[in-house]
Amino acid sequence: MQYDLLTTVVLSKNLPEYKLKAGDVGAVVECYGESAADVEFVTGAGRTLALVTLQNNAVREIGESDVLSVRRSDSASVA
Repeated sequence: MQYDLLTTVVLSKNLPEYKLKAGDVGAVVECYGESAADVEFVTGAGRTLALVTLQNNAVREIGESDVLSVRRSDSASVA
């Protein structure tokens, strides 16, 4: 599946190297056809937590019935 720019997506798997967990919400900021996309994950305050190039099957488009929640980042660099 190819995503459009600024599509809101949900991470499908944990990415501990980026301190991201399955269910984290991000925005597509660059598209590489049907294979990959750059996805930006931010804190509630709008600070970038991670900018990651992901295969398109590592995320899914957010759905109408999805419920958002908040978790604290375990990253020491995020205030």
